[in-house]
Amino acid sequence: MIRVRGRGSVAFALSVLFLLILGAAALAAPSCPRSPTDQDLDARFSPPGAAFLLGSDDLGRDILSRIIYGSRSALLVGIVSVGIAGRDRMSAASSRASRDHGGGQRRHAPHGRPALVPTVLLAITVVSFLGYGLPQVMIAIGVIYSPTFARIVRAETLVIKTEEYVEASRALGTRLPVIVFRHIVPNLLGKVIVQAAVTFALAVVVEASLSFLGLGMQPPAASWGLMLKDARSFLIRRPGWRSTPASPSPSRCSAST
Repeated sequence: MIRVRGRGSVAFALSVLFLLILGAAALAAPSCPRSPTDQDLDARFSPPGAAFLLGSDDLGRDILSRIIYGSRSALLVGIVSVGIAGRDRMSAASSRASRDHGGGQRRHAPHGRPALVPTVLLAITVVSFLGYGLPQVMIAIGVIYSPTFARIVRAETLVIKTEEYVEASRALGTRLPVIVFRHIVPNLLGKVIVQAAVTFALAVVVEASLSFLGLGMQPPAASWGLMLKDARSFLIRRPGWRSTPASPSPSRCSAST
């Protein structure tokens, strides 16, 4: 059973809620009334109605369909980024921490990204080397958050390995891999799942920020960041666009950076 207390519980609950909403939207993609890339220039800037439930954009594309298909991209980014960030970190960091003794704990302690460096700025730096596109963005986000998983796993392992049941197992001559996967890893799952949920939500925000800057998904693909980028020039002309489900993203992106 996963138990989280304090501010971490709120972040975990919000992240899980966001994941559920995102998953529901992604599953609804096949039932979209229109294709997210179909253009109808005669229906540009149509208000919400029977033909376009949330209106249309400057190219006559259905905003609702683009939001729903954008959630599929966001879901893919979150899953792959978390997978890259947590890949092999649990077993590797826990095994390394289990072998450390005394002063070795400080010498081999993993370091995360500098606290004062915005995540989006680091992502832009990594993407500039890898190139533009969704795969590059997912790799960049996974690399950026990878040290966070390693640091959490190591810190928890250093606490768990001092427990009596671990010491007893070591005294009985149990091999290190058996201790790691039988006693340490199961007790790490709670913290790792919480971090994965929070990282998932952050990855979606970072991807939207990069797409807004033109470094993520490229047109005509449906992406929340691209929608905001296209809509910013028409917010004064069509104020109703501010009320679409994707509109809170700019403030969230600025808050995360």
